[in-house]
Amino acid sequence: MDFSLTDDQRMMQESLSRTLAEASSLDRVRAFAGDPADRGADIWAALVDFGLPGIVIPEEYGGLGLTLLDAALMAEALGRAVAPVPFLGAVLAPLALRLAGSSEQQARWLPKLASGEVTAAVAISEAVAGARDGAGVTASGGKLTGKALFVPGGLGADLLIVADTGGAMYLVDGRASGLGREIMTGIDLTRRMAELTFDGVAAEPLTGGQGVLARLRDAGWVLLAADTLGACDVMIEKAVAYAKERKQFGRVIGSFQAVKHLCAEMAAELEPCRSLVWYAGYAFDAAPEESALTAAHAKAHLSEVSRFIARTSTEVHGGMGITDLLGLHFWFKRVGLSRQLLGGPERVRALAAQMQGLTA
Repeated sequence: MDFSLTDDQRMMQESLSRTLAEASSLDRVRAFAGDPADRGADIWAALVDFGLPGIVIPEEYGGLGLTLLDAALMAEALGRAVAPVPFLGAVLAPLALRLAGSSEQQARWLPKLASGEVTAAVAISEAVAGARDGAGVTASGGKLTGKALFVPGGLGADLLIVADTGGAMYLVDGRASGLGREIMTGIDLTRRMAELTFDGVAAEPLTGGQGVLARLRDAGWVLLAADTLGACDVMIEKAVAYAKERKQFGRVIGSFQAVKHLCAEMAAELEPCRSLVWYAGYAFDAAPEESALTAAHAKAHLSEVSRFIARTSTEVHGGMGITDLLGLHFWFKRVGLSRQLLGGPERVRALAAQMQGLTA
């Protein structure tokens, strides 16, 4: 029995990494982070050419028809490159349409999503992670009213999948009257969060309710964990490379036992996470009865491990670790946002305990 990735999966991930090395270099990411008006259109266009928007969309609609594990491997590569692209919505929105959309809705939107003609965002934070600051969306008479916070890619999305306070799902055209969008100030400048306001916005209901919302939550947890895994890989690589070249007292600092231990501890903490994330991605399609719990484990554990790795990698770099020239802060802040999106580790662990009947 083979528990490793297939050759095709490895080749696809490596190919995406090469594409990102050209389209989303650190200099390009830095330029994006410094310009709020920059939407990263050139980076997204390169990923459209790669076929990334159609990764989980069935072939009959022009997509690749792949699994969530394949999408997680792509998210891992995007995390390594701190790529400023709306990938979360590009996966969750097609999943929502596949699970709960009518045949007409699927035929109208899935081909456009697969081709990259349309981008999508998913506003489910309040329904999954709990409402804050008066946020929450209510539905009445086919209209949505309220506010949704922390919507990745929501500023420019052409299509929105929105959850109301009861867990029902709705499809909203990005051009709908009464829809307002504002950028939210956050630590991660590679993934801009949107605050969406709904003032009697026309919406089409999706079927499935809480069941669909739970599946989107699980998929989101896996993708965020995979993105974090890729970011942590880079932070360790950068720390090791720096330790091999930085000299102190006439020796490279990597020769000091204390620095060796820091690097070894980071690697030891991260390596078990790889199989955890991969299995969570696999279980989503192949073992759905295990999906919610494995996704929760992956999201919560990576959230804690990434904080340790971000801090330790910065310590290995010393003062250089916090400079913009090095750019380590892009990965540091990326894992910080992923830790809290769709629920922080404390909330996710509490939900995992409920799934297992350990708490009421």
